[in-house]
Amino acid sequence: MKLTGRVVYRDIEGGVWVLEGDDGRTYQLAGGDRKIKKDGQRIEIEGDVARDVMTAFMVGPVLNVASYRFI
Repeated sequence: MKLTGRVVYRDIEGGVWVLEGDDGRTYQLAGGDRKIKKDGQRIEIEGDVARDVMTAFMVGPVLNVASYRFI
């Protein structure tokens, strides 16, 4: 799946990086590299949503990043 949106750092339970998607949903980011973690950066991400994973952050589904590009 391909998603676009804004990368945001949320200071919850020690901090979590999320994608505020243009689709109106929020996804917890998993994978990628350090370059992806820039608060406010617009990005296009290709990856898969892990439907069988739960985390303590409860910000939305976990998005496993396969590739990305800044837009």
